[in-house]
Amino acid sequence: MYYCCGITDTGCVRDHNEDAFLINRNVVTEARNETNLKYPFIVAVADGVAGEADGEVASSMALKMLSGIRPNKKTDYKKKVMNIHNKLRKYGMTHEKSANMQTTLCALAVDGDGSHHIINVGDSRLYRLRNGCIKQLSTDQSLVQMLYANGRITHEEKLYHKHRNIIFPVLGNLASDPEPQIIEIDPIQYGDVILICSDGLSDYLTQGEFEEIMALPLRLSKRLSKLTETAKKNGSPDNITVLAVSNTVD
Repeated sequence: MYYCCGITDTGCVRDHNEDAFLINRNVVTEARNETNLKYPFIVAVADGVAGEADGEVASSMALKMLSGIRPNKKTDYKKKVMNIHNKLRKYGMTHEKSANMQTTLCALAVDGDGSHHIINVGDSRLYRLRNGCIKQLSTDQSLVQMLYANGRITHEEKLYHKHRNIIFPVLGNLASDPEPQIIEIDPIQYGDVILICSDGLSDYLTQGEFEEIMALPLRLSKRLSKLTETAKKNGSPDNITVLAVSNTVD
């Protein structure tokens, strides 16, 4: 049995929310949700791309389609994600208001055998908190990540680079196909917490702030609220979404 909770917040600057999250086949576009889960399941965060049409439609549609997947050992996650991409792109091509709508996607899929896979397109992130230490398990599909991986910039420069918001093609992009990142990870251990979030959160919290807040003696949902409020206090201008999965009773 797993416990999962999530929160999505419009933030302090935007006038509407282009983020959404998926828990237990429910797509949440405002406020919060929490539930217990049994595998197989998929939980996910999607962040509609700002500056493009109908980002909130893209994120919500992507998660609704993702919710129809029942993970098993034969599931071709890359094929499933590319099917979602092609459907979003077709919708954008046939609905003028939604032309070139796009969204990131970051998900944890747990199949009937308990195998865990990350599904990632874009720069939303999946972290694992273990023994008080947080570690990013997904890899940003972004310009600054590529520069960092090639030794062109340092980790510190990566955090504040002027082009840190440039990401590679994501779901729905009309010009180029994305390259979904599928990674099998170790199963969640007792006491672990998996965090999945949009960049409105991750770009405005330090590792120390993540770990300090997640160590507080509060219910997991309260700690997510604290993460969100801290990101806003730190100047996040974006929508903020974060969900957590744990195999401990909250």
